[in-house]
Amino acid sequence: MTILPIEEIKERSDRHPKPSDVKFQYGTAGFRTLGKTLDSVLFRVGVLAALRSKKLDGKTIGVMVTASHNPEPDNGVKLVDPRGEMLESSWEAHATALANAPSSVAFVAAVDELVKTTKIDLSIPARVVYARDTRPTGPQLVAALKDGLEAMKAEYRDAGITTTPVLHYLVRTINTKGTKDSYGEDTEEGYLTKISDAFKKLLAGKATPPPLLIDCANGVGALMAERFKAYLGDTFSINLVNAAIDTPGALNNSCGADFVKVNQKLPPSITLQPGQRACSLDGDADRIIFYYADERGQFHMLDGDKITALVASFIVELVKAAGLDEHIKVGVIQTAYANGSSTKYLSGRLPVKCVPTGVKHLHHAAEHYDVGVYFEANGHGTVLFSPAAQELISSHISSTLAQSTAITHLKNVIDVINQTVGDALSDAFLVEAVLAHKSYSGVEWDSLYSDLPNRLVKVVVGDRNAFETEDAERRLVSPLGLQAKINELVRRYEGGRSFVRPSGTEDVVRVYAEAVSRPEADELAFRVAGLVYDEAGGDPSRKPKEFL
Repeated sequence: MTILPIEEIKERSDRHPKPSDVKFQYGTAGFRTLGKTLDSVLFRVGVLAALRSKKLDGKTIGVMVTASHNPEPDNGVKLVDPRGEMLESSWEAHATALANAPSSVAFVAAVDELVKTTKIDLSIPARVVYARDTRPTGPQLVAALKDGLEAMKAEYRDAGITTTPVLHYLVRTINTKGTKDSYGEDTEEGYLTKISDAFKKLLAGKATPPPLLIDCANGVGALMAERFKAYLGDTFSINLVNAAIDTPGALNNSCGADFVKVNQKLPPSITLQPGQRACSLDGDADRIIFYYADERGQFHMLDGDKITALVASFIVELVKAAGLDEHIKVGVIQTAYANGSSTKYLSGRLPVKCVPTGVKHLHHAAEHYDVGVYFEANGHGTVLFSPAAQELISSHISSTLAQSTAITHLKNVIDVINQTVGDALSDAFLVEAVLAHKSYSGVEWDSLYSDLPNRLVKVVVGDRNAFETEDAERRLVSPLGLQAKINELVRRYEGGRSFVRPSGTEDVVRVYAEAVSRPEADELAFRVAGLVYDEAGGDPSRKPKEFL
């Protein structure tokens, strides 16, 4: 019987001691904090990934080293399960427990306990594929990860510096290779080919779209976007800005999807001509925000809610045109951050479900529909086609040319989408294909509905875990009495809505507010933020200037 290599784990663990003053938590996006504090976490994640693989009969597990939209000094790591989905929720607690073991001896004991409680057969081989983004702490953290993998004698594959969506794609393609569920070639080239070929087919016969300006957040998305150029050829032109991946401090600095969404303005490095459309990726290219300049040169944002409205409506039209609307039901999943106007627009056309913030909640809910469309307002999202829906589309015998055309388009939509996770570049091509089919400019797309003005504010507090929510995070249950005060404030504003939730990725509390006018939305957001600050004893040095 194979036993745990205790001495090997302990000896290597001693090279990666846990900082005594840091408590780690595996949250919505895995572990995420200052990169220089994560060495021990990465070693332990290597061990955990190997155990997860063994638990799942030797399936390949993914490990992505990134902190996405966070500032450059931060880094993080998350595990990816065999179908390219997020780590199973029950294992998040195991990850947190292993990361916080105070010593190598305690860590080995925790590993041994995990093996026993989850009944892991250690004789099964472990397989892991990993990648990282462009952050300067990446190489050191990957070295610690490899130490953990080698301690467990795991087989591993280094996917190099690439985007988070590519890593998710690789995990699924590796695990489905040679099966009826094959998702494509398990290489970066396979990813580029699959998406670009489907996109080019969707654009066939349509007017060539104008070139798309892509803000790459000075992150790894710049590398992937540059590689896509060769695969797109003359079909579609992309122009890259903020692609300085080697400039220290540039990553996500006054650019990228999060900057645009939170500040609701162009990155200072970008100037748009009237009528021009552009988009911003985040640091690991799993989020995207579109925007355009109107005829007066005024900035207009097209966020994840707008993407949902555009894409879901298009898929509904294709399903109906294919004669499959009685057999394939399309649904939309949103979070509390979805603009109230988008929810109203979509609810009149198809089922809409609200779930707590976080990819795992959205992805899981999307799986309950034949076609599930989810985009968080921050621009992270994708579309899931159930196996039954894909089989129906694949095998459907059309009775008219119109049906046949719609089926062909649906097949290409399925292939242009990265169904494993939100993928900024895949989503960009999907959006551009839909706009080409509908002959929409940014103005027509934006006019599907009018957003209620909204504002998102962050409050740094002593303990984010003191804030607990219910009703898909739309209502606070703790601290006691705070929700009643928020309700009282909201009642004073026409069209007012506000909620407070602890961040899953940072030590802050997020406050969202919307109202019928911009001044009222701003005022409501900062007054609710003031309530949070006063209630929770926020950090005086980090009090937002708007309510100093």
